[in-house]
Formats: sequence, C-alpha cells, structure tokens
Amino acid sequence: MNVIEERLAVQDVIVLDGAFATEIEARGFSVNDALWSAKALFERPDLVREVHLDYLRAGADVVTSASYQATVEGFMKRGFSKEEAAALIQKSIQLAQEACDLYLAEREENGRVPFVAASVGPYGAYLADGSEYRGDYGIDEDALVAFHAERLALLASAQPDLLACETLPCLVEARAIVRVLREKKIRIPAWFSFSCRDAAHISDGMEIAVCARWLDTVPEAAAIGLNCTAPQYVESLIGEIRRETTKPIVVYPNSGETYDASDKSWHGAAEDFGTIARRWRTAGARLIGGCCRTTPREIADIAAWAKN
Repeated sequence: MNVIEERLAVQDVIVLDGAFATEIEARGFSVNDALWSAKALFERPDLVREVHLDYLRAGADVVTSASYQATVEGFMKRGFSKEEAAALIQKSIQLAQEACDLYLAEREENGRVPFVAASVGPYGAYLADGSEYRGDYGIDEDALVAFHAERLALLASAQPDLLACETLPCLVEARAIVRVLREKKIRIPAWFSFSCRDAAHISDGMEIAVCARWLDTVPEAAAIGLNCTAPQYVESLIGEIRRETTKPIVVYPNSGETYDASDKSWHGAAEDFGTIARRWRTAGARLIGGCCRTTPREIADIAAWAKN
C-alpha cells in the first residue's frame, strides 16, 4: 500500500490545502513575474512557511510545495547558478517540511502526521503563457520527458511524501512524467490531476475518461483527478473518472471566480466551497482541497465536516 491508501484506510477524506500563489498575493506579495509564486522561495521564504502552516492549522492533511513554477531554467534566467537553482527547488520541500514540524510542535495531542506533496507543475507553467489551460505546447513527449527529468529528480531527493503532478492539460504530459518516474526510479507515490475545460474534457479537449483509463494501468499513479477547474464541473468529472478506475479520486478546483488572462485579474463570485465539497465526496472523491483563490477559510470549511 502507498501512503494515500494507508491514510484512506483510517480516514474517509484526505483534506488538501488551498491556493498558494493567490494566497501570498492576498498577503501583499506580488506574483506578477515569470517565476510567479516560485520567486517567494528566495524573496520571502518566511511567507512560504507561514502559508503552509496556516493551511495545516485550518485542517489540511497535505501541504503542497511552492515548486509549481520552479525550474532550473527559470531560476537561471533570473541570474542564479545551476547549483543555486537546484537548491531553491529543494528548498520548496524543506519549507513545507519545516511547517509540518512547527505544526506538530504546536499540538498538545497526538495526531496523524501531515504529508508534504511536491508540486510538479506542467510545462505550460514554465512558459508562463497560459498554455497549461490549452495544452498547445508544440513539443513532443520526448521533449516533455527532458523538461521534467531534472526537476523531478531534485524534488524527489528532498524526500517529499507525495508528488502532485498537477494542472496537466494533456495526457501526453502525464505519459512523459510517468516515463521520468520509471527512468529515474522514483518510488514516491504521485497523483495526476488535469485542468479541465468542461464537465467531461481536459484542457486540450481529450475526454478525462481516456486519461483515467490509461492511468488506471499505471502503478505510479496513486490517485487521479483534476485541479484548477471551475467547481461546477467537478461532480460530472468525478463520475467520468469513476467509470474508468477504482483508484482514489483527487479534486481541488478553483474558487468559482473566473480568471482573465489578458489583464491577470479575477472576476465573479466564489462558490460556497465547504458546502459543495460535500457533494464531491458523495460523488466519489477522497482527496479534496482547493486551487486558485481558495484560502485557509475554505479548507477549514472542508475539514469541519470531513474530520467529524
């Protein structure tokens, strides 16, 4: 059994954390940068640790590292050496681990130890052009393998509990990541979550059922699901995934607001996250959290019913 299966054997729902980038932005840190939230790793590591800790205090069982947009190439473009860039990627895991240690030290009663998930963002995050919501990379699977190989090895060397292979817009990128995990002999359980355009399709237009069917045969895939997706599509997407696999389903959609990439702003109203998250559990999800524009408050709302 992997750590997800072990935890789900004694706990009905694994509560994930919420947004990182929009949360540090709400606390006054600008993410208007090609590195996006990853620049906090060298500008405000204290803030990175603080946000992780606040999600744990809200009831999260998992904190996800600030490595979504962290790549050796990206840091080197900002003037860091290759060695410094590698250290920053590993630091993302270390900060999350430090937050877990602080959280456990705060608690008087014994409890389950939280997990650290290493965020493995898509190639589109490195491009910083929104292509993680389209999948139109214009490169093949071998090129994606080359892109992910170094970062995955660096993240794994810092010993996270899980890999969060997230916001994937196309199945070819999931295939590339699986190839890296096998070629590098990385044994850390991974979840694979896709960005989705509607109630049945991932961002490049492929049916999510096709992705789930393929990942069902992949031992490295400990959970399958979606993130960075409009919440109104989640129940239907869970149903599509459930028809193809018995693996745990992971969902952490956006708040319900809509992102305008042209002016990098959010519009509309957020959903009542705690209430609708109950429906996702009824539909079959076992790992539940939030993505863009969700906060510790939304995670606390989920934990309030998930941990009763």
